[in-house]
Amino acid sequence: MSPLEFFLITFFCAIGAGILGSLLGLGGGVIIVPILTLVLGVDIHYAIGASIISVIATSSGAASTYVKEKISNLRVGLFLSIATTTGAVTGAYIGGLISGWALYFIFGLILAYSGLVMFRKRKAELPTDVPDSGLAARLRLHSSYYDAALKQNVTYKVGGAGVGLILMFIAGMVSGLLGIGSGALKVPAMDIAMHLPMKVSSATSNFMIGITAAASAGIYFLHGDIQAILAAPVAMGVLLGAMLGTRLLTILRGSVIRQIFVIVLVVICAQMLWKGIAQFTQIYGLHLL
Repeated sequence: MSPLEFFLITFFCAIGAGILGSLLGLGGGVIIVPILTLVLGVDIHYAIGASIISVIATSSGAASTYVKEKISNLRVGLFLSIATTTGAVTGAYIGGLISGWALYFIFGLILAYSGLVMFRKRKAELPTDVPDSGLAARLRLHSSYYDAALKQNVTYKVGGAGVGLILMFIAGMVSGLLGIGSGALKVPAMDIAMHLPMKVSSATSNFMIGITAAASAGIYFLHGDIQAILAAPVAMGVLLGAMLGTRLLTILRGSVIRQIFVIVLVVICAQMLWKGIAQFTQIYGLHLL
């Protein structure tokens, strides 16, 4: 494969990752890393370095638009970032105490449960019967935004702030343990536990993952894991895709975004469980049929 062909394939794949990443609040890393490693044969360390760049690009391209449109809830994002950051540090610290295959299984099962709950809510457009949260009220987390798809101003309450904080700590810990982005856990936590509208969950996740990725990018750069020849097409493609994804989020209904998210969750869940099975069989000398 010539350098030009590699550049173009990476660029167009990054556009797709940017669209899904900004639309679903995932950052694009869970999409671009498998493509780079399995399809293009890129070393996993360089792929992860490029993934960090893709997350920053997605957040930069999407978060500013979502903040301007008042879809992102900055108070919720900053409040939950305390838990995710603490969880990430905890996860990195205890990472050596838990078997890798067990972590993949746990993560896969959590995603499976989240996907099932979100699937049951697939036709719900906006949250209903939101429980009162004294913590959310004291921190003034409730907000509103204009939904172009529904052509109305949506005022929403935030429920389960305490539970959401605990789930965000777990999401951050999983991220630190496995070295992956936790957007796949953040969005379901905000959607299911805190009863945020799906668009707000996705937009706020985009804002949060940018903070985490920017903090860790310097470490990857010092380790030499960020290669310009790979990071450049990824950053450009993801940034363009993120800008397109933000347009889609404003015009799509929340129920449609939730259904797309469930499909992506199923794929990620299958990847995590497969990695867990592969590591388990390798450690204990078993053979897959």
